[in-house]
Amino acid sequence: MTPAQMTQGAFSYLPALTDDEITMQVDRAIRLGWTLSIEHSDAPAPRNHYWEMFGLPQFDDLDAGAIVAEVNRCRTEFPQHYVKVNALDPTVGRQTIALSFIVQRPGAHA
Repeated sequence: MTPAQMTQGAFSYLPALTDDEITMQVDRAIRLGWTLSIEHSDAPAPRNHYWEMFGLPQFDDLDAGAIVAEVNRCRTEFPQHYVKVNALDPTVGRQTIALSFIVQRPGAHA
């Protein structure tokens, strides 16, 4: 599957998100009380639910800029991997993914 065909998560049919657009989505998730996490994978097939976490979930981090800085650190460390951001909603008494979107497709030009 080519980078342009990768259609997992929200916004996947749109052009690559800019850092400002990622920051807006992260900020929205923080305002909703969601916890952010960053994951990466070199094999993002639709049935591959086991992406690797990049660090721990950002439970106490309320700074969208700091979270986007972690996204960029993951992009730098894994330039040939797909990278995604997950927003976990704890309001039902357990962590469930409320929003998930890809922020890096290898070979795609942002």
